[in-house]
Amino acid sequence: MFPSVSLSGPTAEPAAGGPAHQLVILLHGVGAGGDDLIGLAPLVADLLPHAAFVAPDGPFPYDMAPFGRQWFSLQDRSPTALAAGVRAAAPRLEAFVDAQLQARGLDDAALALVGFSQGTMMALHLATRRSRPCAAVVGFSGALIDPVRLPDEVRSRPRVLLIHGEADDVVNPACLGQAEAALATVGVPVLAEMRPGLGHGIDGPGLALAARFLRQSFGLE
Repeated sequence: MFPSVSLSGPTAEPAAGGPAHQLVILLHGVGAGGDDLIGLAPLVADLLPHAAFVAPDGPFPYDMAPFGRQWFSLQDRSPTALAAGVRAAAPRLEAFVDAQLQARGLDDAALALVGFSQGTMMALHLATRRSRPCAAVVGFSGALIDPVRLPDEVRSRPRVLLIHGEADDVVNPACLGQAEAALATVGVPVLAEMRPGLGHGIDGPGLALAARFLRQSFGLE
């Protein structure tokens, strides 16, 4: 039984059985929930057989529909509002991450954050500001929020893989290059992949690329 620190969501324990050697935290997009991403776990389990996967629900009800969760509101999409939203949600997510690592006897070197859309925004913000770098961040169809303050606030430089669909009509594909440039400027090692013809989603080749990246980042090959 793992402790609750206000966030909770579905979990997939290691496919190989036994205790987890790695922890992958999956962060969903706005209006979805942990159930939306936990289904990725069995698709990558062959490359990460000793990893546990946890997909917490965002802390707030989605405020533009009668269902779903969100990390922060998107009713106001101004840079100031987005930055405030990420910052308000980050402490809850960080407490959840710390509790999950402690419960499994793992440290940040065994941690990866994988986000989709708004979840990518949360992952990039948190991972670069933790006191110790995690093994990897994978961001699908997202953006780097508040890049102006990143040079003054960066504390960790984990390996980052950014994947975006060139036909995304929800989050501008230009966000890929903008995030890559801003992260590289502060010394964060970044790989970026634009998926041809893909809209706002995750495709098979992108997921395969992410799984290999995680395996390499965990030192498994």
